[in-house]
Amino acid sequence: MSRSTAQGSAFRSFVTRHRSLVIPRRRRSLVLGHWSLVLLALTFASASRAASVALTDATAAQLQAALTAGTLTSEKLTSLFLARITAYEKSGPKLHAIITLNPKALDEARALDAERKAGKIRGPLHGLPILLKDNIDTADLPTSGGFYALRDSIPAQDAEQTRRLRAAGCIILAKTNLSEFASGAAISTLGGQMLNPHALDRSPSGSSGGTGAGIAAGFAVFGLGTDTGGSIRGPSSVNGIAGLKPTLGLNGRGGIIPLSLALDTVGPMARHVADLAAALNVMAGPDPRDSATAANAGRIPADYTAGLSPDSLRGARLGLLRDFMKQDAGVDAVVESAVAILRAKGATVIDVKLPTFVLGVNSGLYLAIRDPEFKTQVEDYLATLPRKDLPKTHEDIIALSKKITEPTPEGWVPNKNRLSFYEREKKAVTVRDQPYLSALHDGRKIVFDSLTWYLAKDQLDAFIVPTSSRPPRPFKDEGTTLPHSIYGSTSILANVTGWPDLIVPAGFTSDPALPVGLSFIGPAFSEARLLALGFAFEQAHPARALPVSTPSLPGETIEY
Repeated sequence: MSRSTAQGSAFRSFVTRHRSLVIPRRRRSLVLGHWSLVLLALTFASASRAASVALTDATAAQLQAALTAGTLTSEKLTSLFLARITAYEKSGPKLHAIITLNPKALDEARALDAERKAGKIRGPLHGLPILLKDNIDTADLPTSGGFYALRDSIPAQDAEQTRRLRAAGCIILAKTNLSEFASGAAISTLGGQMLNPHALDRSPSGSSGGTGAGIAAGFAVFGLGTDTGGSIRGPSSVNGIAGLKPTLGLNGRGGIIPLSLALDTVGPMARHVADLAAALNVMAGPDPRDSATAANAGRIPADYTAGLSPDSLRGARLGLLRDFMKQDAGVDAVVESAVAILRAKGATVIDVKLPTFVLGVNSGLYLAIRDPEFKTQVEDYLATLPRKDLPKTHEDIIALSKKITEPTPEGWVPNKNRLSFYEREKKAVTVRDQPYLSALHDGRKIVFDSLTWYLAKDQLDAFIVPTSSRPPRPFKDEGTTLPHSIYGSTSILANVTGWPDLIVPAGFTSDPALPVGLSFIGPAFSEARLLALGFAFEQAHPARALPVSTPSLPGETIEY
């Protein structure tokens, strides 16, 4: 019997034994589609013997199978993750990945266990603990953006993504540290300097560095980051995990502190590509507070996990953007090995060289759009906050930032890097001025039209490129600016076009061993195809590793 046939038989047996999970008929196809994720994750040694997996290796589907089988409860799972946070965040390496723990997490887990016992299963994410970047609103926990003056700010309502994930049965375990207001070095005045768990003297990258480090260290099943110019993708790459910057408009950003709404997206970060797909099933859809989501009507598949197959690379055509290589020999070596694996699995990989003028336009667009938008849009967000004693203007933020000149007794730290950005933003043109308007409309069109042309000319499914052309920097150097280069803005391509970008661990450099990620960039709303390609690459080349600074703890074996 082939492996796929055996797995199919096992999955049918699983569904037969757990028919209570397949609920109303009108949702049956969607639920079964979601549970196809379980089939991808489970390898049954025999029909009568349970399988086991380490907590830090387990997929969402494997954890859900254990919860269904009764070998695990949400309360126990939450306790296991809290124990890891205690061991590696509160003591041990002290990654500074977490800003706020949810004090009611165990109570919420017990309530979800009671629902499960009563036969109410909300779906494949029911009872799973997750992390949220601390610029995503939670009505019961502070949302600070990493800025010390917002440490007690409780928004009036949940962000759309918070609401969706809670409705799906997720437990918000913690809010994660970030580059302050989602920009700059991986440090915030409130949360301090974040560390990379793979190399404690290195940056976990920004701005979603807390989520990236926390997921790599095994603090939750998956987490959310936001991305304006690489803030999901950089931390996913350098922490050695998977991540997805989705299409602009695929999912809503209502209730998220903006950096630049023309470029901002929110997406999942996880240890496995299949978990990204499971999260996206919940996250994608309309948002009454985000007009950009009008574009997703009719563009969202019923189930992002349905197309995940180890054979998805067969016949695929991928364009390697070599313009963004030759900046680090170790990174390039990992990418060349990845290309060889892609070809061995049946993909055609061709080199694509973008025109120099396109690279130049792309490299200048981020700041030309981001700076004018932030200083206006952050004030719009601040105006929505219930408390009246909080900063209200960009000028207020600058003044309060200048007050932190040395570490305080409360633990707040200076953030000279972000302060320099505030000062730069202050000098930027406004959103009514022509330089901004030209970048927003004309500049983005040049990049979009050129990339679209190359996709069509070479009949490509996606572009591939090293997510970060260099390994993570020592954090003592992170605040320094590298010489400007038109070849240093890989991540900006997906932001200025609004396209999705999937990151998959590709391997490690040597001496020191540092993670390298491979990006799959496709046209708008091509997430299902990118996830399929990334899943097949991950299955052919599993390159993720638990960081040496955060090893497994006793009692973390999960039987399912």
